[in-house]
Amino acid sequence: MADLPPASNECGDCVAMGSTWVHLRQCLVCGKTGCCDNSPNRHATTHSRETGHALIQSAQPGEKWAWCYPDNAFFIPGDEGGWVLFED
Repeated sequence: MADLPPASNECGDCVAMGSTWVHLRQCLVCGKTGCCDNSPNRHATTHSRETGHALIQSAQPGEKWAWCYPDNAFFIPGDEGGWVLFED
């Protein structure tokens, strides 16, 4: 993965359409910020489906986790850097 720009503090797609969002997610492939699946427009998931970019991370302050769409897998920061699969 390339170095990513900082996550945006808004969903640009929602702003463009005059809508609102609940939480923000950032694509770990290209850096695009979109709204979560609890938001009316689900732009992060739409971006993944349209581009094939499979990985996102939370863009919410204080949250550090990632999600892989094809594998329905939840990741947390590893003790030695990177991501590790979260397993209950």
